[in-house]
Amino acid sequence: MVLVLVVGPSGAGKDTLISRAQDELADDPRFSFVRRVVTRNAVAALEDHETMDEAAFTVALMRGDFALHWDAHGLRYAIPVAIDAALEAGRVVVANGSRAAIPAAQAKYPDCVVFLVTADRELRALRLAARGRENAGAVRARLDREGIELAPNIERVTIDNSGHLAESVTRFIEELRRLTR
Repeated sequence: MVLVLVVGPSGAGKDTLISRAQDELADDPRFSFVRRVVTRNAVAALEDHETMDEAAFTVALMRGDFALHWDAHGLRYAIPVAIDAALEAGRVVVANGSRAAIPAAQAKYPDCVVFLVTADRELRALRLAARGRENAGAVRARLDREGIELAPNIERVTIDNSGHLAESVTRFIEELRRLTR
């Protein structure tokens, strides 16, 4: 049916929104949530992805195991090719992506919908510091290199995750359900 590529700056809360939506929609066969592959160990409490080292990632890429792949922040990311079966089955497939992956996603999946998750910079700084993966200087550097802005021609659903989490989750799920109509 449609690929939902969830993007946004570090600390905006993408993983949290995806996780809450996955819990809420677990019994709804219209939705499929995919775990991306990253060449970094996952912190279980903070993010949900498959970890793969560089060599294994390269082998998987050459084997055709990935529907989409991109590089960002010195790491390699991918979405497994298994999403194609879920899309063919008519599901809304939700994946944590990247702004860098949007052009390839839209070229391969013309019905791709971009969900842009945002949050205030100060709040994102607090969230990044709480992760404990980076020192204060590295957090500031991450915030300063926000990455590319979305091109104006990219249609998107924007979710501001600066306020109450419950409100953001509700809006996120409502927008996902809207795609099934």
